[in-house]
Amino acid sequence: MLAFITTLRHPHNSADYGHVESLLQDTLASLVQQSSDDYIVIVVGNRRPAFRLPERCVFVEVDFPPPSTRHGPRTGPAAVIWDKGTKTAIGLIAAREFAPDYVMAVDADDFVHRDVAAFVNARPGRDGWWVEQGWMYSRRRNACRLQRKFHHQCGTSLIVRYDAFDVPPDLTISSTQREIFEAFGERFEHILEHGWALAWWQNHGLVMEPLPFAAAVYHVGHGENHCDNGLFGFARPYHARLHDDFAINPSRTPRSTLWASYGLPALRPDLRLPRPAFLQPKSYLANYSPPDRAEFGATASKLTRTQ
Repeated sequence: MLAFITTLRHPHNSADYGHVESLLQDTLASLVQQSSDDYIVIVVGNRRPAFRLPERCVFVEVDFPPPSTRHGPRTGPAAVIWDKGTKTAIGLIAAREFAPDYVMAVDADDFVHRDVAAFVNARPGRDGWWVEQGWMYSRRRNACRLQRKFHHQCGTSLIVRYDAFDVPPDLTISSTQREIFEAFGERFEHILEHGWALAWWQNHGLVMEPLPFAAAVYHVGHGENHCDNGLFGFARPYHARLHDDFAINPSRTPRSTLWASYGLPALRPDLRLPRPAFLQPKSYLANYSPPDRAEFGATASKLTRTQ
């Protein structure tokens, strides 16, 4: 079995939480069209979604405080890693009940190929895989581009044996963020943050393999992204494979899509300056102090199933 784990940010750290839930709904539509039924989807968040969850989806509600006092999604990497990492850990704890063989963390605005679960379940005993190539997609432009080294850009990019996470047995879905952080120790930031996870797993003995197909879609430019990645320049217009493989519906007419893909919108320059590798911190959490530390002990979680 493959367990998909996705997390929702705190409502305080969103521009429009209704839009956050709409993005999740599209992500779940992608996940539940898997060609294999041997999967489970675990969603972890502070507020149960307003819509009915699809079959094979469970929701774990937590009472974690906002990771940043800043309103909106751009809270900085430390707050994102703290919030997403502790919620992903709750998802791993909740997954015990289902005894999955593998886990794939999925960002709650992305899309996953319909054959991922079938591919993984047909290869028992492997250590894991990464998404070497995938699509970057803009709903605003109704266009996409195939991305190499996809796992460097998108969190929906790793599949790992569940037992490799070695989830501390004393942790429960009622554990506090501090308890989770201390129990995972130095592994917390390395295995629960996608930018470093592949190298960490490989350096610790796992034989990771690239998936042989474009297995995920990185959804950018929708207003709730944590970072400013975008689909700049000429792009491929929406095509039927996005619908057939990822359950993505078109957002523009064909004529409007051609204009957004090749016309003036495609000429918008990418003015971002990449940060040199030597300036990247070795730890984002080293000097991070979550706000309202007194609330660490006031955490409760509950697991609810789809009827």
